[in-house]
Amino acid sequence: MAKTKMKTHSGLKKRVKRTGTGLLKRTKAFGYHKAEHKPPARKRRLRGMTLVSRSDMKRIKQLVAYK
Repeated sequence: MAKTKMKTHSGLKKRVKRTGTGLLKRTKAFGYHKAEHKPPARKRRLRGMTLVSRSDMKRIKQLVAYK
C-alpha cells in the first residue's frame, strides 16, 4: 500500500516563513487589531517578524512540512 503525504495546514502556511537555516519566523501578535488605541512605542515594538519559539517549533514544522 502506498504511503500518503501529509497535508500542509493552509492557514499556517500563510502565517509562517522559513529562514535560510530552516527555522520558522512569524509576525508578532497584537499588532493590528484596535491599533489606534495603542501607544506608538508599543506599535513599533510589535512591527516586523520574530522566530517561532523552540517549544512550538516541532509541532509547527509538522504542519508546514513541505513549505
